[in-house]
Amino acid sequence: MQRCASSQPPVEEIHAEEEEEEEDREVFQEMGGVNEEQVGPVEEASAWEPDGRPAPVEHKNGKRAEAGPGAADGGPRFSMFTWLVVVALLGVWSSVAVFYFDIVDYDRVLARAQEFRMNFSEVLQGKLAAYDTDGDGDFDVEDAKVLLGQRRFGGSSERMRTEEEKKKRGRSRAPGETSGEAETNQTKEKTSKPEVETPTQRAPEPEEDGPGAEETSAAVPLPPLDDSHFVPDDPTEPGQRYEEEPGSIDTTGVLVEENQPEETEGESGRYQTSSKLSQEAEAEKPPKAEPEPQTGSTRPTESRQAADGAAEKAAEEQKDKAKKKKPKLLNKIDKSIKSEIDAAERLRKKGNLDLALKAFDSLVQQHPLSPRARYGKAQVQDDLADKLRSNDLLQSAINTYGEAAELPDVTSDLLRAALKRRAERQQFLGRMRGSLATLQKLVNAFPDDVGLRNDLGVAHLLLGDNKGAKKVYEEVLAVAPSNGFAKVHYGFILKAENKIAESIPYLREGLESGEPGTDDGRFYFHLGDALQRVGDDSAYQWYERGHQRGHFASVWQRSLYNVEGLKAQPWWTPQETGYVDLVRMLERNWKTIRDEALAVMDRSRGRFLPEEENLREKGEWGQYTLWQQGKRVGNACQGVPKTCALMERFPEATGCKRGQIKFSVMQPGTHVWPHTGPTNCRLRMHLGLVIPAPGCRIRCTDQTREWEEGKVLIFDDSFEHEVWQDADSYRLIFIVDVWHPELSQYQRQTLSPI
Repeated sequence: MQRCASSQPPVEEIHAEEEEEEEDREVFQEMGGVNEEQVGPVEEASAWEPDGRPAPVEHKNGKRAEAGPGAADGGPRFSMFTWLVVVALLGVWSSVAVFYFDIVDYDRVLARAQEFRMNFSEVLQGKLAAYDTDGDGDFDVEDAKVLLGQRRFGGSSERMRTEEEKKKRGRSRAPGETSGEAETNQTKEKTSKPEVETPTQRAPEPEEDGPGAEETSAAVPLPPLDDSHFVPDDPTEPGQRYEEEPGSIDTTGVLVEENQPEETEGESGRYQTSSKLSQEAEAEKPPKAEPEPQTGSTRPTESRQAADGAAEKAAEEQKDKAKKKKPKLLNKIDKSIKSEIDAAERLRKKGNLDLALKAFDSLVQQHPLSPRARYGKAQVQDDLADKLRSNDLLQSAINTYGEAAELPDVTSDLLRAALKRRAERQQFLGRMRGSLATLQKLVNAFPDDVGLRNDLGVAHLLLGDNKGAKKVYEEVLAVAPSNGFAKVHYGFILKAENKIAESIPYLREGLESGEPGTDDGRFYFHLGDALQRVGDDSAYQWYERGHQRGHFASVWQRSLYNVEGLKAQPWWTPQETGYVDLVRMLERNWKTIRDEALAVMDRSRGRFLPEEENLREKGEWGQYTLWQQGKRVGNACQGVPKTCALMERFPEATGCKRGQIKFSVMQPGTHVWPHTGPTNCRLRMHLGLVIPAPGCRIRCTDQTREWEEGKVLIFDDSFEHEVWQDADSYRLIFIVDVWHPELSQYQRQTLSPI
């Protein structure tokens, strides 16, 4: 600043300044300041220009410059404390100057501050927050009051309030209500609205998963965990990894495992299908209501409330039992190292699997007779196998579970948990015989446990040992005649033995029990099929219930190995399939194909094997298979080389892993029960070769058609269909299964064979 060039100020102003300075000295002394002898006269240290602005203070070589009359007289040198006081006073007056003379660009400062706050908020929350809570365009004291009273910033709707709304709010204030009170009331109203986040709605904070986090977790001592409150990973409880329902049993008693590839969204049709596998993966989604075809037959429907209520009641009872009895996992050795076990277990629960494995491995080495330490190690190996998709790690976990169960003084609860988990993991790896042996050990250790015996029966079924399973379930029903799980499985075995009427009460009563493990599509399927075969129309009530439970795509379409979203209709045209070239080839060469089939029939009828799926009510039905599950069957093509050469050009048929290519001969007087195929992933073509008329017909849903020689019929055999052969001579057709046209190439490669 330039020094003012005006004349000396009036004497009155000088006296007023001297009085103010005297007052300042008195206040300073009262606050504990030093005296004048220490700092010199105050007026020398705080000289002012006539216009009220501070005069510049210049220093040279640490000496005080002359600042006015009397400066030549000299004075004591200033101490360091003096300079601190001077700087403090200068700061006060500088603030005054900044405020009155608008030295600082406040808009720019506020903008920078707002930017800083926004950036800082981004770091903390990962998104921008609303700081202007009252909508006045800036961040002020009232905003701070609101923010300090909240745990989370407001939404975008609060940031977008207009000036007009603020005016309305001001006009609507009650008499005597201040702006701050109005703001507070509005804040209270906001927090009472449903949009306010509840603790259960708030997303959990992500846990740190880096090496530093793991080291910190390991270094910090964890609080002891009471074993009475610790519940081990029970493979029978829902929500556990690798949980596999043991009910996936086909008519031979063999579990079919399949990987679910990516799904395609097919055209929604009249018979839109759904996938059982997808429903299991997305259990939270309610089953979609499917439109059903109008039929000429009567299909009574039944409410599923009774079954749902029974299932819910059984589930609640199971939970209550689990709450009443908490497992005891620690023996004397385990209790002596309980804090170390708890710390390692806490690491496992947090997902720090590498550190947890090291911790449990160290405990096993230090305490080799500790069952709980070894069981914990097996659990970590199990978790790592899941994370890394490693069969070797899973086999290590299986071995470690077995070691834990073999240790002396193992508690009964830990023995049960270790062996059950071991059996389940063995089944997952396909070690069916090993799983059976493990379950037999469990039954021997707990002979009164009906649930373990039921699991043992399933293990026999998975091996195809229906006789062994039947014996187990007869033992269960002898001691627990109302056990629903044993009933449905025993009824299933009777049905597979073609004891149709005997199987019905077991299947029906087992499903009506609603017990865990009974709600499986196969039991609805076989109960309905058994009822149809004895002429009971209540079969469709059970099909309807199975559809409502999400096991069937519709009452008509009851396949169990499905891909969701595929177009679903009973009958197809060649144009709809997209396989026009294949159909044309078959129809052009039908005589060549017929002649080769007849030649094989004349030379050796032994090539036509009887149908083995128990689908005939009566009659004789033989099949000669060329391709099965996408592969040639032995040397079958040697008998019909021209037919096989024609088919080799069409991989949609020869590569269909869920289908067959075969000749089918049916003798007069044959009737095939209503039935459905196993999957919605294929379509079936029938080429007529020898069709006697009349009397040969096929029904699919409510439409019945007849074959013609040299013509192709195409239908989806996942829909219910039925066949009659009432002609005077044999009927011969050529069956070609093709992939459903809406399946992607990836799905065709990765779907499991059927």
